[in-house]
Amino acid sequence: MSNDISPLVLKIAAALEKRHQSLALAESCTGGLVSTVITRQAGVSSFFKGSVISYANSAKAELLGVPEHLLNVIGAVSEPVAKYMARGVRKQFGSDWAVSITGIAGPGGGQPDKPVGTVCFAVVGPGIEVFCRQQFENNGRESIQKASAEFALEYLWTQIHQV
Repeated sequence: MSNDISPLVLKIAAALEKRHQSLALAESCTGGLVSTVITRQAGVSSFFKGSVISYANSAKAELLGVPEHLLNVIGAVSEPVAKYMARGVRKQFGSDWAVSITGIAGPGGGQPDKPVGTVCFAVVGPGIEVFCRQQFENNGRESIQKASAEFALEYLWTQIHQV
């Protein structure tokens, strides 16, 4: 995690607090890392409602409402699944904003069309739903998780800042 991440969390916190808005997260391959980064900062309970670590497909379906047929047909690492995860966690927590992350951190699990380092993200907020797929360099599991967590916060900040 870069040294620049704490100021980013503080900017997100200030923007959400100013707007009286809240945030929830749905994490898979990052295993709660984004939640950890956020909760390292004091006072985040004013906007951060919580997170769901939905590592297993069954958790994505049962806790976040991701359709099982979608998981079976296109797989958990996809933009549509990321979008369902973000929508689901937003609904579960009643938050204004939600971010989801689902990917392949490795070392195994990669496929030709989804190699290790493939991560999908979604941000859902007031009047906005965006999602994307990123390919991070495979410098090991921890590196992919850290890069994913940092990207998720940057992606969230970009969306908050545009609204």
